[in-house]
Amino acid sequence: MKRKYLNKIILAAMILTVAFAACKKGNNPIPPIPIVYYDQADEAARPAINTVFIPASGKDSFNTTIPTQMPGLFGGDMKTSLLTLNPHYTTNLLGLTADQFIGVVSTDVLNASTTGVTSFYNGEQVLTGRNLSDDVIDVELTLVFGGPDGSANPGLTSDHVNANDKPFLPSFPYEASPW
Repeated sequence: MKRKYLNKIILAAMILTVAFAACKKGNNPIPPIPIVYYDQADEAARPAINTVFIPASGKDSFNTTIPTQMPGLFGGDMKTSLLTLNPHYTTNLLGLTADQFIGVVSTDVLNASTTGVTSFYNGEQVLTGRNLSDDVIDVELTLVFGGPDGSANPGLTSDHVNANDKPFLPSFPYEASPW
C-alpha cells in the first residue's frame, strides 16, 4: 500500500518537474493575451446632426454619449444652433416647432420601421429608416431652412448632390465599390 502512494508521489513529482522545465523564462510557447479596450467613437445615426448643431467643444462628448442622455445634455445647445442658423424658424415641413424638432434630432439614433416603408423622408414616411439612396442631407437642410411647407430659403435646402458617384450594388453589401 505504501508503494502505491510512493509511485503516485514519484509520478506527480516527475510531471511537476517537466511542467516547471517547460515554463522556464523565455521559453513560453503561449503568448500573453493582450487586454483590448473598446471605445465608442461616433454615433452618426443621422448624418450632419453633430456637425451642424453641436458646438466644437462638445462634438467628441456628443459622439460618445448614450442616446437617452443626449437631449438633456445637448438639447439647449442644439436649439441655440438651430435658431442661430435660422432665426425665422417657426415650424418645419413636419410641423415641428424648434423644441419638437430638437427633441427628435437630439437623440442620435436611426429609427427603423419593421413593418412599413423604410425612408429617411419620401414625402409620406418620415424617419422610418434610411435607404442608401435617400438624400439625407437635403432632407435635413429642408427641415432646418425650408419652413412649414419646405419651400422657404430654396438656396439653403439642398447640397445639390443628387446621387451617389457610383451605382449601388443590387445585392449585399449594397454599397458602391470604392474608386
